[in-house]
Amino acid sequence: MSTAAVATIDHHHDPSTSTGIPNKKLIMWAFLASDCMFFGALISTHLIYRLHPPAGGLEPKNIFAPELTSFSTFILLMSSLMMALAVTAIQKGNVKSCRWSLLTTIFFGMIFLGCQVYEFTEFVTVKNMTISNSLLGTTFFTLTGTHGCHVAIGVLWLSLMYVRSFKPAAGNPWQKSWLSHNLLHAGCLIAALLLSLKIVISLVFILKEAPSFGAGFSHFLGAEFIYIALAIVAYGALVWFARPRGAVDFNEVNAIDVESMGLYWHFVDIVWIVIFTAVYLLEYI
Repeated sequence: MSTAAVATIDHHHDPSTSTGIPNKKLIMWAFLASDCMFFGALISTHLIYRLHPPAGGLEPKNIFAPELTSFSTFILLMSSLMMALAVTAIQKGNVKSCRWSLLTTIFFGMIFLGCQVYEFTEFVTVKNMTISNSLLGTTFFTLTGTHGCHVAIGVLWLSLMYVRSFKPAAGNPWQKSWLSHNLLHAGCLIAALLLSLKIVISLVFILKEAPSFGAGFSHFLGAEFIYIALAIVAYGALVWFARPRGAVDFNEVNAIDVESMGLYWHFVDIVWIVIFTAVYLLEYI
């Protein structure tokens, strides 16, 4: 390929390999290719089991709740839209829009994880399906739990990228303390996410068991008061950390980093569509 031809390719400031694909993107594609084989093996195992279920096994239609899973699937698809908007924003150098899109993607990712935690708890405590007492439980929890770990890793990555967007530029007085400042910022963000997840799941379970909404909400406030207070402090700290502090070292030069993260997130969403179809929908066809 000629030098002129190479110059016409927009690599977003990332060096190219001989394939014409940026190094970071090529590495991400290679990782996703290996992850395809990994998830392919897990999904195939579950489908083979469903074709030849053991006698006396659990009936999936009595276990699964397609309504909740359909909602979490919709939320995950919407997170892909927000991730695409984040990539578009940083390619145009719009850091503020990129941050809001990243935060929304993180929010949707946490909703998905919350739905999964609720579903798993329901299956174990109410439906009596665990990873060890049935083949359905073994294949289901292994497959969906592995995907949930991927989503959690993606949320962590998104959170770190959001915090990275506040790194002060050269000459900014905040540059000298940016490392400790950003570590505290990341800690507050992760704490806020975990506390929110804990509070929402507790609220759902308490309201579900309470005789009335008023009684359940009062019990929830009493039982989760400390966690609610800590969450308010964490969110207050996030607002403080996000205040304008001058020029930042985050712009369209970093587009390839956000793009690579976007590839991972879109892959996780696509895998879930396959899992949702193979594990849940096929049982109702």
